[in-house]
Amino acid sequence: MLMIWAGCRRCWETSGPAAVWTEVASLFYHRSSSPGPYPPRTALDLHLHLFSRPPPRARDPVSEYLHSCRPPRSSPPAANPATSSSPPPRARSCPAAPAASCSALPLSRGLRHYTPRRPTGASRFPAPPAPLEPPPPPWPADMQVSIACTEQNLRSRSSEDRLCGPRPGPGGGNGGPVGGGHGNPPGGGGSGPKARAALVPRPPAPAGALRESTGRGTGMKYRNLGKSGLRVSCLGLGTWVTFGSQISDETAEDVLTVAYEHGVNLFDTAEVYAAGKAERMLGNILKSKGWRRSSYVITTKIFWGGQAEMERGLSRKHIIEGLQGSLDRLQLGYVDIVFANRSDPNSPMEEIVRAMTYVINQGLALYWGTSRWGAAEIMEAYSMARQFNLIPPVCEQAEHHLFQREKVEMQLPELYHKIGVGSVTWSPLSCGLIISKYDGRVPDTCRATIKGYQWLKDKVQSEGGKKQQAKVLDLLPIAHQLGCTVAQLAIAWCLRSEGVSSVLLGVSSAEQLLEHLGALQVLSQLTPQTVMEIDGLLGNKPHTKK
Repeated sequence: MLMIWAGCRRCWETSGPAAVWTEVASLFYHRSSSPGPYPPRTALDLHLHLFSRPPPRARDPVSEYLHSCRPPRSSPPAANPATSSSPPPRARSCPAAPAASCSALPLSRGLRHYTPRRPTGASRFPAPPAPLEPPPPPWPADMQVSIACTEQNLRSRSSEDRLCGPRPGPGGGNGGPVGGGHGNPPGGGGSGPKARAALVPRPPAPAGALRESTGRGTGMKYRNLGKSGLRVSCLGLGTWVTFGSQISDETAEDVLTVAYEHGVNLFDTAEVYAAGKAERMLGNILKSKGWRRSSYVITTKIFWGGQAEMERGLSRKHIIEGLQGSLDRLQLGYVDIVFANRSDPNSPMEEIVRAMTYVINQGLALYWGTSRWGAAEIMEAYSMARQFNLIPPVCEQAEHHLFQREKVEMQLPELYHKIGVGSVTWSPLSCGLIISKYDGRVPDTCRATIKGYQWLKDKVQSEGGKKQQAKVLDLLPIAHQLGCTVAQLAIAWCLRSEGVSSVLLGVSSAEQLLEHLGALQVLSQLTPQTVMEIDGLLGNKPHTKK
């Protein structure tokens, strides 16, 4: 009896009471016609039967449902009876439990003791699922030609084209194929599958070229800011020296109005310009004009904000508070670009990049850039942003003119191609030295006489300044040949530099602004021979160090 009790306990623990009584009943009430060594004659036979056979599985509804939900397991391949020499395995017969016993099994016991068995020789891990057939496309069959053409165009275009948009074809229009205008095929602009299949992939863009488009009615050219999606006019308006100090409010409003009406959409300022008066004047004019906020780009620079120790630099505190102060003076909810107006050795680079990312995430700015940073510092900021999943800078604001060429022409193009950082240049006329306004002397109406600009006066009267003015006079024959002024020639020369997105102009009157905007017509006349002639006269073309 002890052996019978042990066998019953084994089946009880694994299958429940219903299966145990079913198994015992099948032994004692065994029919003579059924196969097997039944009925048992002794208690030892019953004990061996219970231990030698695997315990039967209770066929309750919960167990059957759980078993049906399990993923299919891989089973060994079936043996071919014609070629296999080993006898097939004998199927085991396990008596089934009565239907009445299914309801007698408690739900908790059925869940707790459910142990699915793996067939002999089967893998422990499930077989990999078979590859699924691709579903049929949800679009009509005639649209597949259009999608195929689109994918082919994307593969044929370089990464720069995908960032800057399609290039205009030889037939004109805004990025359409030859003779097609706005993307229509040359056959007549049909809308069927044959018309879509006639699209020709656009040729790849030359390296370093910036995608340009011309504004309707204004003639202004627009370029991408670096490799971002922000489109800025290639000529912008700066407020350094002029707004808030040199010109009146009426003159500033006239200058800003003329610039906006001629397609200029980039207006640059800084918290340090005229101790914040430049930002306040610019904000008042924009508010009075009521122009759409989406039609222009406002940039400001953060570094020098006040006399206190924490009111300058690029700490997280000053970047956030300085930008909020600029927005209050500009009377705007956000600026499009915030610049770090020089590098700060006292602030960690990670803190600067995190603070710039924070103000962008908070909606105070859309992009951020650097001003007067070195190439190594820009690369460090970019690497820090990529390492910590932050926002990298999109452009560098640097001085560039006929006598300041090294950084913009040698260092920034490499950054443009590697990490997509564009260039916004300022002082294209070297603070007026290139237009021969000074002529060896400093007039009383010049900006060099303004308080705080003694360094400009010293630069004009220095030996280097006099040599630069002599070279400007040598450029007069080239300017006369092109039918322009020396100032227009100098501005157009800056626009032709690789990677330059926009050139900031500083003017003191609307008439001077109109003269400088004429540089757009000179840009198309600057042939490689003309540029080589200018480089020969200047004698300062930077060369790559090998």
